[in-house]
Amino acid sequence: MLRFYLPILLIASSSFLTAQDALVRGTVNVIHHTASASANSDVIVWLTPTRSSGPVAPGPVVRLVQKNKRFIPHVIAVTAGTQIEFPNQDPFFHDVFSIYHGKPFDLGLYESGSARKIKFSQPGVSYIFCSIHPQMNAAVVVLRTPFFAVTGSDGAFRIGHLPPGKYKLEVWYEFASESELAALSRDVEIAAGEGAISTITLHSSDASKEHLNKYGETYSPSQTDKY
Repeated sequence: MLRFYLPILLIASSSFLTAQDALVRGTVNVIHHTASASANSDVIVWLTPTRSSGPVAPGPVVRLVQKNKRFIPHVIAVTAGTQIEFPNQDPFFHDVFSIYHGKPFDLGLYESGSARKIKFSQPGVSYIFCSIHPQMNAAVVVLRTPFFAVTGSDGAFRIGHLPPGKYKLEVWYEFASESELAALSRDVEIAAGEGAISTITLHSSDASKEHLNKYGETYSPSQTDKY
């Protein structure tokens, strides 16, 4: 079967890299549907070794904070088996749940200053909401590899401590189509040292999807301003 490899541009090795390490840098350019949107943040880029070396260990506990009626950060990437803590830092109750794809769970109603924790065991995307505040949403992407990064507003990413070898590169973005994300997937070959991946371009619909509360019902029009 014919295989295609994304070109890697090698640069001078950084002093903190060992002879067997590789560090890859890159940039994601998000083309937005609306003129008012311009950020390149919250895109996940990951590299999975084509030759499996066994299961990947869970990462340390990650926090998805509830503050100012928002989840912070909006997007989280973790390895399978990692626990995520959901602390409530607002002066009122939250009711965090997920019933859309990924891992379904219901943390129930809990007060300011408290926290709940969930282990994300299976790879996939989980969309997180609050059953009280419809404007709150986040995404947790669980991966089979420890080699991943989430872009900032400038679209830049870096993935380090890579053993040289062949990898599958994949990308996820909340507002991109599944077909485009699948088309961006490709094989890459990475050598020791520091290298760069050519700019990844994708398109955003800029449209948040409507969702129901945890009971499968529409939110009351008054809920947004109630607390």
